[in-house]
Amino acid sequence: MAFSNIMDSNSYQGGQQDDPLIAARGRMLGPAYRLFYERPVHLVRGQGTLLYDAEGRDYLDAYNNVASVGHCHPHVVDAVTRQLGMLNTHTRYLHEGIVDYSRRLLASMPDEIDQVMYACTGSEVNDLALRVAQTYTGATGIIITSDAYHGNTAAVTAISPSIGGAAAVGAHVRTVAPDLAGVPAAIADLQESGLGVSTLIVDTIFSSDGIYPDPSVLEPAVTAVRAAGGVFIADEVQPGFGRTGEAMWGFERHGVVPDLVTMGKPMANGLPVAAMAARSQVLDEFARGIPYFNTFGGNPVSMAAAAAVLDVIEDEKLVANALEVGTALRAELARLAGTREDIREVRGAGLYVGVEVDGRDTARRLVNAMRERRVLISVCGAHGNVLKIRPPMVFSLADVDRFCTEFEAVLAQL
Repeated sequence: MAFSNIMDSNSYQGGQQDDPLIAARGRMLGPAYRLFYERPVHLVRGQGTLLYDAEGRDYLDAYNNVASVGHCHPHVVDAVTRQLGMLNTHTRYLHEGIVDYSRRLLASMPDEIDQVMYACTGSEVNDLALRVAQTYTGATGIIITSDAYHGNTAAVTAISPSIGGAAAVGAHVRTVAPDLAGVPAAIADLQESGLGVSTLIVDTIFSSDGIYPDPSVLEPAVTAVRAAGGVFIADEVQPGFGRTGEAMWGFERHGVVPDLVTMGKPMANGLPVAAMAARSQVLDEFARGIPYFNTFGGNPVSMAAAAAVLDVIEDEKLVANALEVGTALRAELARLAGTREDIREVRGAGLYVGVEVDGRDTARRLVNAMRERRVLISVCGAHGNVLKIRPPMVFSLADVDRFCTEFEAVLAQL
């Protein structure tokens, strides 16, 4: 089976074929799907930062940014339940929910970002953003980072080199390192090839590349792309909704205003909803030329969930919590790293933390050892050697203590 960096650096490699659930899953879902860990975890419920397996054991979730305000948050559960009991339909009927939510979402962004469109997944909205950019610029050339992940439609698989396997970066795509120093050369190459420059699209915490928080690298690259006639798409699926602790949106840390902003995963705490926000002048030609409809995108139940997520972020001050708790977590991890030659660097922003270690094998052993101590993390980076720590935003200082106690014990074992 072909190796996928993003899918296989922390995947189940077989060996538990006597497990009837694993066997049934493999038989009916086929080989494309992956499970985490050398010993997969059978989860049955969650609450806050904890997940519980079929035997009732709790696991500290230090990885899941889908349930970003905590698993089964009662405010989100109540909002979804109430709306599901009243109405769920599509956006070709009038409904206050989508308008009210859109007003709140756009108010959290710079004034230049003034319109929004909805879908169900980050893949869909990144696909949509590429279409909008191509229509606006008349060009097809795209610049991405070297180990990017932007989704799994045909268009965004072509800009997601971290998928690997049979997936191939498109001929219209140029890759650069996450320091973005190669953007001018990529622009020149696209222009010389006749493709022109349609867009630079980056995840603003460079998560699949290995988590690089330097806020100085993006503005010069965006300036160069715009000078070449292109637009900037900020993929906020990973760093958005306060994850980085310094602002609501990852691009704000970099001091740039995107032309298009895409978001998904944590938007409704696990319900399928995603959005593309835009400068209306960038969106206008596409929107007038191509009527858009997504059966489930922006439905009332998903909008209720998304609005409840905004409530929780505001009411529980989760952006500030991400900053405070994330700073404490990185400080303690840096202290532990100072005693080890096999830990190269601790980096991140807010509750998005990367710990770079010596090699893929070391990272895999650490991740699986933490799983055995019932703490869930994963890996990222071009070499699969960066521990990816990305807990729900309700992560507390007590959770930091548990995490670091177990991490220290695992390091001692190694």
